[in-house]
Amino acid sequence: MKKDIPKHKVEDLAIAVVPRDERIEDPAEDLWDTYIINLKDEKIKSVLIASQGYGELDGKEMKTTTLRHFFEEIGPLEILKIEPIQRKLFDLTNEYWVSFNFEGYMYDKKYVFVKGSISDINFTLIPFINRKGVMIR
Repeated sequence: MKKDIPKHKVEDLAIAVVPRDERIEDPAEDLWDTYIINLKDEKIKSVLIASQGYGELDGKEMKTTTLRHFFEEIGPLEILKIEPIQRKLFDLTNEYWVSFNFEGYMYDKKYVFVKGSISDINFTLIPFINRKGVMIR
């Protein structure tokens, strides 16, 4: 029965969006990088990340292509680059749906960067790379 299925909460995992060292004025050309951060003391396995942007841009409904990334494992206290993202897409809602195996259970969590949330005013220091960016835990 549904009540017998254990509900495990995703903890100690984060998604960060970080500007590159060279920032370009043109939002269509300025690329930032997206990372997954394993803050656990143990590795996670079979990590699948689906990313997508959606919302209204220049008065038109827009939906980006869904990209999928697979990592066989992410080590303890490790950060891995997922993909680049164009700054012009920060005016959309950007979603990263992460699924993984940990201690024999399957976990999943949706990380949502709402429209306008990826900006300098929301910067925090990103662990392991010691650069500023926007992070959701």
